[in-house]
Formats: sequence, structure tokens, C-alpha cells
Amino acid sequence: MSDQSEDFAAMFEASVQAKRLEQGELVEGRIVAIGPEVAFVDIGRKGEAAMDITELKNADGQFEVAVGDLVQGIVVSTSGALTLSRKLAGAAANDRQFEAAFRSGLPVEGKVERAVKGGYEVRIGRRRAFCPISQIDVRGTSPAAHEGHVYPFRIIEYKEEGKNIVVSRRALLEDEQRVNAAKVRGKIAPGAVITGRIASVREFGAFVDLGAGVQGLLHVSDMAWSRVSDPAEIVKAGDEITVKVLRVDEEKKKISLGLKQLSADPWSRVGEVYKVGQAHTGRVTRVAPFGAFVELEPGIEALAHASTFEPTGGSKGWSGQVAPGMTATFEILAIDPEQKRIGVALVPEGWARTEGAAGARPGIVPGARIKGKVERHENFGVFVYLAPGRTGVIPLSETGIAKEGDLRRAFPVGADVEVVVLEIDPSGRRIRLSAKAVTEAREAEEVREWMDRNTPSDESSGTLADKLRLALKP
Repeated sequence: MSDQSEDFAAMFEASVQAKRLEQGELVEGRIVAIGPEVAFVDIGRKGEAAMDITELKNADGQFEVAVGDLVQGIVVSTSGALTLSRKLAGAAANDRQFEAAFRSGLPVEGKVERAVKGGYEVRIGRRRAFCPISQIDVRGTSPAAHEGHVYPFRIIEYKEEGKNIVVSRRALLEDEQRVNAAKVRGKIAPGAVITGRIASVREFGAFVDLGAGVQGLLHVSDMAWSRVSDPAEIVKAGDEITVKVLRVDEEKKKISLGLKQLSADPWSRVGEVYKVGQAHTGRVTRVAPFGAFVELEPGIEALAHASTFEPTGGSKGWSGQVAPGMTATFEILAIDPEQKRIGVALVPEGWARTEGAAGARPGIVPGARIKGKVERHENFGVFVYLAPGRTGVIPLSETGIAKEGDLRRAFPVGADVEVVVLEIDPSGRRIRLSAKAVTEAREAEEVREWMDRNTPSDESSGTLADKLRLALKP
């Protein structure tokens, strides 16, 4: 009997305190329990107020609050259990409740009845309110898209005792986005692999929607290991994509994403695949003033420097030998894996080559007599292209041309020229050549041939003097 008396007294005290609260009053409390249908809120009284759990969930059906969180609510019922609501709904709402909702920022439920000039006419309870067209959504929509829909609104103006009410749905949507965005950002950290959807594609990359309005930038340079000229070739708006978080700038709210980082860097195995002297098929991707870029495989791009091309003497010079999109054979001249650089040279047609080895390149050693092409003229001599990456110079004194002679006419650019290698410095980069030595050697050969032709082969041939000389020989 004692326990029953105490329970009755507590219930009586709670009911008395409940009666002291009136409908429309704004109260604040802490959630102490969440049941299957209602949540219980401690508002500082002996009795706990009840709140429907649907008011604690967002549009996706997920709880926005948890046990221990503070919530605000308007008293909607004091008969029996004290009932709170985080939003006003139905025709039962009175002017006092609307004013309390305006001051507290709590949402009210309203029905969009029709589109009017500049916005919409919205019915909330027994009142008519106006929602500007810019406040109906966070993005632009057609005016008729919202007619007949029931939405939660926030009262942003309450004048003339409720005769002039302006509401906003966008304010609530933005609040919800900020809450959800904070949750999403909390999960985004450098190194995380996440899934998003392409929001838009630009010339510099693509914006990826990561949820709750949070967007990250997938730059064009991070889309693939190979060069990407047009991001639209890789992704399209609406595509679902998995990316890696590269950087997060909390101050500027910027998130940098990467797609190529989800696969291995092809440069990590360059040392195993490519060797100096090898011949590989490559595709010219672009031509610059200093050389041509060549894609050996996706993500591996080499440079064929202008100095590695044979001189042509044409108006376009070396660039006339290559064009973007052209496929040809290139020789590996140098490899620098750390700097991610590979030097290559276009293999001239007709050069005999074997896979994995340098081809029949002429031996450029002192004393060798080889052929090259005139590359250019300088005041001190003539530059001769000998092989990809190997250029020598014929000093003026070794050209065989008199001082008053026309050097450019004797050695036109692009013309074949035969030279003798005089000397090479230890680095192999400075090669001294001579055209005069070739002329002298050729003249000596002609003299020997003439002597051979005029030397009698036996005693029966030749003049009488020749026979006499032969007879006098011991």
C-alpha cells in the first residue's frame, strides 16, 4: 500500500505540473530514452514528456538525435501525458503556437496550395502563408513541381498577429545539409577510399558529389596515369565512381580526389621493362618546339628531343618527321626513373635492329670513316648529325673549302656527307670531324688505283723501258 501511495503521489504531482504548461509553450529537454514509437524527454519536472520518434528522424528515416541530446519542442497536449512536438502540424495549431515556432525556429507543416506571382501560397493550420520561389528548394525547379505537396517550413516573418506570414522550406533543407555535411566530412580523411557521383565535368576535371552536398575535385591530372586531354573521355555527369581522398583543406572546405591512385604507378616497373638501346613502338602524343612526346605505354611518356632527329633541310625542319597520333619505332637513349624521364630517338627506316639491342649504328670512334647529314652552320664550322643523340662538328679548317668559298652551298642542310672522326672527348658528346680527310683519302685511293692500273703484270707487257728496268732488277 505504501508503494502504491507513492506512485499515486508522483503521478498526481506530475499531472499538476503538466497543467501549469499551456499549449504552444516552447520547452527544452534532454532525451532520456527512445522507444519503438515515442521518445521520452526530461524537461526538468518529475514527469517526462513524450515525443513521436518520427519527429527525430530525417527524410531518409535516420535519427538526427540520440539519447542525451538536447531538443526543443512546443507543447501540443497537456491532457494525460505531456506531449511535445518539434514541428507544428494540422489545423489544430493556434496563433500562439505559430508565434512560438517563429521565435524558436521550429518547423511548421504546411501544404503548397498553388503557385502565385513570385512564389507559392502555403496553408499552415488555419492560416495562409507566402513562400518566395527562391525559398521553396535549394535548387531551381519548375513552379508547378511543388503544388499539392506537404512540406515542413520555417516561419521567417510573423507580422500583424499572424495575418502576414512568410515561410521558407529552403532554410530547413540547408540546415539538414549542414548537419549531414558535417557527418560526411567527418568520414573524409586523406587516404580514404570513398564512392561518389559525378556532379559536373569541366575542362580542368570533374566535381564529385560525396553526399549531403559535399563535393570534391577530381583534377584532370589525377584521372589516369596517361595524359588526359578531355576529362569527358574518362567520366560523365551522373556516373558513380570510386576515388581516393588525396588532400583535405578544412579552412577552404576543399577536398582533392584521385582516380589513378587506385592503381599501381607504371613508372614503378620502368627499370624492369625498359633498357637503354632497346627499340620500342611508341605513339606521338604531342609536338613541342624542343621535341616530340612519345607514349610508350599508358602512363609512360618519353621525349624525343629535337637534336635526335635527322636533319632534312625542309621548311618544317625536324618536326616534319613526326605528327601527333603517329606510331613508329623509337630507341631508348636514357632512363631516369626518379625524375620519371626517358629519352628516345626515332629509328630511321632501313636500320637493321634486333629486339633488346642497339641496331647497326655506325661505329663512332677516332679514325672511323662514316656518313652523316648536315644539321646546321655556325661561324666556326658545320654540325653533322651522325646518329640519334650524336652530333659532331667539322671545323672550318677541316671542311676543305677555301676561305672565300661558299660553305652553305658546299654543305647544304640535310645533305649526306662523309667524314672521318678525328677525336672524341671522354664524355662522347664532343666529336671532331673532318671532310678534308675524306677528300685526301679518296685522292690517295685514286692514285693507288692509277698506279695499280699502270704497273705491268708480266715481262711481256709494258714499254721497252719497263722491260729494261725489269731485266736490271736483281
